Amino acid sequence: MLRKIRITLAIIVFVLINLLFLGVSWGLSQHIAWVARIQALPALLALDYAVLACLVVVTLLFGRMYCSVICPLGVMQDIFAWAGKKAKKNRYSYSPEKRWLRYGVFALFVVCLIVGFAPVTTLLAPYSAYGRIVNSLFRPLYDLLNNGLAAIESHYDSYLFSSTELWMRSVTTFVVALLTLVLLGVLAWRNGRTYCNTICPVGTMLSFLSRFSLLRVKMDKDKCRNCSLCERNCKTAAIDFRAGTVDASRCVVCGDCVDKCKFDALHYKSVVGRKSKVESQESKVDTDKRAFLGGLALASGSALMAQTKIKVDGGLAVIEDKQAPKRQTPVTPPGSVSAFNMSRHCTACQLCVSACPNNVLRPSTDPMHLMQPVMSFERGYCRPECTRCSQVCPTGAIHPLTAEYKTAIHVGHAVWMEQNCILVSNGDSCGLCADKCPAWAIQMVEKSINGRTVSVPVVDTEKCIGCGKCEHLCPARPFSAIYVEGNVMHHVS
Repeated sequence: MLRKIRITLAIIVFVLINLLFLGVSWGLSQHIAWVARIQALPALLALDYAVLACLVVVTLLFGRMYCSVICPLGVMQDIFAWAGKKAKKNRYSYSPEKRWLRYGVFALFVVCLIVGFAPVTTLLAPYSAYGRIVNSLFRPLYDLLNNGLAAIESHYDSYLFSSTELWMRSVTTFVVALLTLVLLGVLAWRNGRTYCNTICPVGTMLSFLSRFSLLRVKMDKDKCRNCSLCERNCKTAAIDFRAGTVDASRCVVCGDCVDKCKFDALHYKSVVGRKSKVESQESKVDTDKRAFLGGLALASGSALMAQTKIKVDGGLAVIEDKQAPKRQTPVTPPGSVSAFNMSRHCTACQLCVSACPNNVLRPSTDPMHLMQPVMSFERGYCRPECTRCSQVCPTGAIHPLTAEYKTAIHVGHAVWMEQNCILVSNGDSCGLCADKCPAWAIQMVEKSINGRTVSVPVVDTEKCIGCGKCEHLCPARPFSAIYVEGNVMHHVS
């Protein structure tokens, strides 16, 4: 029964979080966004005390059930491990806990979280790693299927499905996601949850609490016949049948061992009021306790401190794709406050990138902000009425906004590049940037260039909000004649 309940809950959460990242519909996404907010690391970075308190209480009561029910990366590893067991049964064995590796990686993660070194924190965050896998690898497949259904429907004058644009947002993120999937797949296929119990910082945090959980899997040595089935089916390598112990810090309460035991020697039960020799041995964690509490204090302190598609014009002429300009300061989404704030809160899960309906957000390739979202306007611009990225962000990297408040936030300012403008190159009349600016921040002013008097755009930086509409609509190719430079700190007019 324990195993069936765990699998049912895991399937529900796993399906919902996949639907969220796939962006099946915005109406649905608004109702299931909570599955991202109950993830441990996003809740810590967002200082969501209610979620954190619930996770602590659940772990102290039931053990590390979070890892096998709520964490999507953990559930994905269970799927690979299940496939591995189908190929070869009883494939696991007990191994001692590698504390030096677990706490060493955890200490590195905490230090990088404090100093805002994104490449390490984004790579180690389990929820974000899974988000990148879905957004980079599975989302294109889903969009391809959706476009196929839309094409079929169009022949029957039905429009339940609408086609979407297929394009690669970041080669770097794609490669990282692919390598992560392959690495975790191989590890889980061969050895079960090796990653969870050696590298994952969330697993390390919860492992400390699970040592003191009220309910644990316990072995009755009087009933045990030393068949070793429990040990050979434990994907966390936490059961030593010879010693009769189950390492509660690594057990994820999957129930596989209880299900496999033929002699009723394993039970998931309360340990209150029963102090055994085994439990005495498990209580020798004073050194680890001090290391964990120190790391947890640093993590909490850091959270508090950081509050190739071809286009054709009319079927006659090929239009050259736009290229992103080299910006001195990246443009981060409205609500992110600054790139500095983004680097300390964002785990690069790509949920905001997936939710953006205008193809504005994409993962950064800057090593110091690796895979964190930045705005670029080759395929769209940031519509003033759209606040989707702020509504789905689970970490507080992008604060929730209303449409009215968003129109007053200045994330950047437009800059005119004279050498790219068609007014200068061939004297044609344009003024499109001024006509389309939603903030009325651009005016056309007469200027003498090369002996000719032409009207050129002049930007009022006090009015410009950095939406990128001028850059997106500029007809100059491959680089726009006007582009958005990010503000170091966002400000409100």
